[in-house]
Amino acid sequence: MADTWLAFQGQTKHLTDEVTFKAISPTDMAFLSELYRTTRWQEVLQAPWDDEQRIAFLKQQFEAQHTHYQSHYPHAEKLIILQDDLPIGRIYLDRDEVSICLIDVALLPEHRNKGLGTQLLKELLTEAELTQKKVVIHVENFNPAYHWYLKHGFKQMEDKGVYQYMEWHP
Repeated sequence: MADTWLAFQGQTKHLTDEVTFKAISPTDMAFLSELYRTTRWQEVLQAPWDDEQRIAFLKQQFEAQHTHYQSHYPHAEKLIILQDDLPIGRIYLDRDEVSICLIDVALLPEHRNKGLGTQLLKELLTEAELTQKKVVIHVENFNPAYHWYLKHGFKQMEDKGVYQYMEWHP
């Protein structure tokens, strides 16, 4: 597994010739905010707001989420997913002695449902198998990815109200 993007921290973050990774930086905030907006847009269409209000609300929600991730996962690997050097998504991971927490993974709409998410998840599960760690994730109840995680061997462990806590074991 030499030169894989996840298996061993410290190595080059590389998945394919076209897909690479880089640590987030302050210059990525506009992209990350827009990416967040694309993941929540359908939800806010239900609110009786105009698009300007929806965008402002989602910007505020992104900033709250970003602050939460920074404070609750200070040592997490927070990466921009690049394809041909252009940002197309993000993946945030937090590792400890027994687990790998998949904090967040998101792709721009035009890159969804093309197999990249599955490829990322399979690499993560391979790392977990090699290191004998479980993979943990919190999935929102309305997130269609919930069934995708079940399909890939995750088990629901706890209902946390808005979220389902799920685990995958090697």
